[in-house]
Amino acid sequence: MHPEFPHQDIIHLNHAAVGPWPLRTAEAVTAFARENAISGSRHYAQWLKVEAATRGLVQALIGAEDAADIAFVKNTSEALSIVAFGLPWSAGQNIVIPRGEFPSNRVVWLMAAERFGLEVREVDLSYDPPEDALLAACDHRTALLSCSAVQFASGLRMDLHRLGTSLRGRGILFCVDAIQHLGALPFDARAMQADFVMADAHKWLLAPEGIALFYVRPELRDRLILQEFGWHMLADSGDYSSEVLTVADDARRFEPGSPNLLGIHALHASLSLLLEVGLEQIATAIDDRWQHLHDGLRSLGCEILTPPARRAGILTFRPIRGETEAMFQRLQHAGVLCAQRGGGIRFSPHFYLPMNALDEALALVAEGAGSG
Repeated sequence: MHPEFPHQDIIHLNHAAVGPWPLRTAEAVTAFARENAISGSRHYAQWLKVEAATRGLVQALIGAEDAADIAFVKNTSEALSIVAFGLPWSAGQNIVIPRGEFPSNRVVWLMAAERFGLEVREVDLSYDPPEDALLAACDHRTALLSCSAVQFASGLRMDLHRLGTSLRGRGILFCVDAIQHLGALPFDARAMQADFVMADAHKWLLAPEGIALFYVRPELRDRLILQEFGWHMLADSGDYSSEVLTVADDARRFEPGSPNLLGIHALHASLSLLLEVGLEQIATAIDDRWQHLHDGLRSLGCEILTPPARRAGILTFRPIRGETEAMFQRLQHAGVLCAQRGGGIRFSPHFYLPMNALDEALALVAEGAGSG
């Protein structure tokens, strides 16, 4: 049992949905709440130092050039909406996305297409390699390609470097929903030549819902037409009597009002753990656990739906014997947290899970298969 994750009655194989908090994160939230109750906003200046430090941790996490390139928003959908409704589209342009994306990375583009007279091209990823299909769908009218770094149902990991390099060379914007990647694998936005990166904190980043990171390549910030406005987005946000409406040069321009300092304190604690352990070490540990589950499930005759050569942290499988729904309910009832996705059961283990916990989950799958 990892000291930061003293789970008693569950085996948490659901980090691709909502991950648990480390103890340090729960303690940071408790301390922040206690301070509010006892001292009110007396130490607000210190809270802002935590906010600044958290931007620095996100900068390190995603490989941004500067902490000022990081905005904090409510969720991935909000960040995607800032892009979808902020870019200066021309009627007749098209947007390319994978078919079967999580709704966040589909709804915003369909809504923008309706408003601005655009075409959304949804591309089947069953082609090998899937990047070829996405790039083949792009033409001289393609303005942007948006995709998840890792597909939420199948667990397919995209070759972001290949996509980014090709798209930059063709003058097509590249938007990456990194929610199923960040916290599980190393990430480098600049090396991938991503123009926009966004991710909620509540999955592999092990932090709460309601706080998300948003990165815009600095050269593109001015191209996004702002849709939300408030005091916090101004260049001199501390001068409440100023009549000059000058928008901040950095990513704070995407933060119209008061920051979610409770969420930021929690995110700071969770990121401190991930960066302390190291993303390379975390990726290796997750891969070891993925392989352990893969080998165990294969030995039980299960069908593996996640492409092994393109794996990240998600492993989706289908039992050969017995109903998937019955197997899922059996696992949930026994305290194995997982999800039904993509026609199968999705396991998503993080770095800290002990192998004996994975063996317990596999034993339950074996029992369920035997009873089917």
